[in-house]
Amino acid sequence: MKPSDDGRALRNAASVEPLGHGHYSLNLSPFYAVMGHPHGGYLQCAMASGALALASEEGSAHLHVTSMSTNFVRALELGPADIRARVRRVGRGASFVYAALYQDDVLGAESLVTLGTLKEDSVIRYQDAEVPNVNPLDECPQSTGRDDINILQVVDQHLDPASTGWWSGEFSSRGDVYGWLRLDDGDASWTPWSLLFAGDALPPATFPLGSSGWVPTLQLNSRVSRVPRGEWLRGRQWAAVIADGLVDERCELFDETGALVASSSQLAMVRFPEGR
Repeated sequence: MKPSDDGRALRNAASVEPLGHGHYSLNLSPFYAVMGHPHGGYLQCAMASGALALASEEGSAHLHVTSMSTNFVRALELGPADIRARVRRVGRGASFVYAALYQDDVLGAESLVTLGTLKEDSVIRYQDAEVPNVNPLDECPQSTGRDDINILQVVDQHLDPASTGWWSGEFSSRGDVYGWLRLDDGDASWTPWSLLFAGDALPPATFPLGSSGWVPTLQLNSRVSRVPRGEWLRGRQWAAVIADGLVDERCELFDETGALVASSSQLAMVRFPEGR
């Protein structure tokens, strides 16, 4: 069953309402759910909203989250939640905030957030990361996923055919997915803030290897390096190593100019059916 349009726009779905100094309420939207639980990148956007609001109250002039490390302590549910934040330091070049997300006074996730200001006209001095070799958009089929992958209602995702064999049960020796991403929430294109969501929006790179759909994230580390230009991102997500039921996964996102605008790494649990 599809959710109503309330909470479709990411800006609204991850907005927070002040309850008192450093304390904010929010309502976790069903649009940003995967298998019935709030999506990790979406939760980062919500906690970033609280961190930015509190830092501004305490005199920070920084406009963007440039780095964020989040531990997901337990699975959260859709619906009411609250964020409790504390500013660690307001500086000239950077500010630092701790933010924690609770439901029913039980800790669900906590983040260390670094704030800065990214320039609209910034020039890249050095970039070693290579833009992934993705087929043109019109040659990449749209990912529709299962009915319980609600984020595909707000992200237009087209994956390269070379990384989608698992859709039809054909598995690969490489844990690698890549393709195109567009924010399709009816409100806005990608911004530095929403890149915190984009860095967790590609399918798990364990799927081409034959893993089950159960890949819960334990820790997500996100880095936003530039204001994105254009509507579409080219993204690649790959598994660096899988051992002892854990996967170390990396993601890089490039805008339409070929600039690396965001990257992420995450540690997640993973399961494989017997024989895979």
